Amino acid sequence: MKKLIVASAAFAVVFAAPAFAGDDMAGMNMSTKPVASKTSSKTALTDAEVKKVDPETGMVTLKHGALENVGMPPMTMAFKANDAAMVKQVKEGDKVKVRVENVDGTLTIVKLEKH
Repeated sequence: MKKLIVASAAFAVVFAAPAFAGDDMAGMNMSTKPVASKTSSKTALTDAEVKKVDPETGMVTLKHGALENVGMPPMTMAFKANDAAMVKQVKEGDKVKVRVENVDGTLTIVKLEKH
């Protein structure tokens, strides 16, 4: 029972103190505008390896890293290529960088660069 009382007292002390006092936040940028990173999520490319190419369907199977812009963790999955030229430029085993986006409800490779 004493431990519970001591823990409760410590808890109360921690949360009874003010979050910040005076002008501790002076000089901080408080704007709500996001800070741009070196690579915008709108243009970021993800490392991937081509596992399969199907020119007839325009599908490319990739073992890819996280596709943060579409909320997908690393995995192996087939994607529709945005154009036939992408399918023709790669073969199984190629290391590539890709940009995948949701185009009309279909996850589609919109940019593909060979390493």
